[in-house]
Amino acid sequence: MEQLIDILLLMLSSVLVQNFIFAKFYGICPFLGVSDKPATAAGMGMAVTFVITLSSAATWAVYYYILEPFRLTFLKTIAFILIIAALVQLIEMFLKKFVPSLYQALGIYLPLITTNCAVLGSALLNIQNGYNFVYSVAVGFAAAIGFTMAILIFAGVRARLQFAQAPKSFQGMPLVLISAGLIAIAFSGFSGINF
Repeated sequence: MEQLIDILLLMLSSVLVQNFIFAKFYGICPFLGVSDKPATAAGMGMAVTFVITLSSAATWAVYYYILEPFRLTFLKTIAFILIIAALVQLIEMFLKKFVPSLYQALGIYLPLITTNCAVLGSALLNIQNGYNFVYSVAVGFAAAIGFTMAILIFAGVRARLQFAQAPKSFQGMPLVLISAGLIAIAFSGFSGINF
């Protein structure tokens, strides 16, 4: 029971306090690029959630069953990138065949999940923190939910910004970046919470 509570608190911390976008600034490229429409942001969030969760499990297994026993831990970053790339290829093939509209909407940002620092950062942080398999998968899933929540919140804000009458010098990306900064400041209020 105590372990379950620890996992849930760690997951809550990953979603709110250690949010990849608003606290660690991981995954900013898709955050800014795909958050213009809520539907596209939701699709990207689901794809990233799938990749981070599976890559957390796969990278943990590869690290502890292959890299560590053979003393190849110095190759972890390269190995993790290869695992993530393979998972992204699977998602890309699935979306292209079964959800072509989402595949078209995600465009160039779908292959960029491979080099998304949120995905790689999750795998590396799980190893760095010494989490066991269950913790790694739980933290990876929670971090992905936090990423999805952040991108959906920002997509809603950007939808409202279309109706804003901002000064000419603030229109476009400057207003988007200011809004992202204000949301990050709001999320920093969670940093004082100790789980």
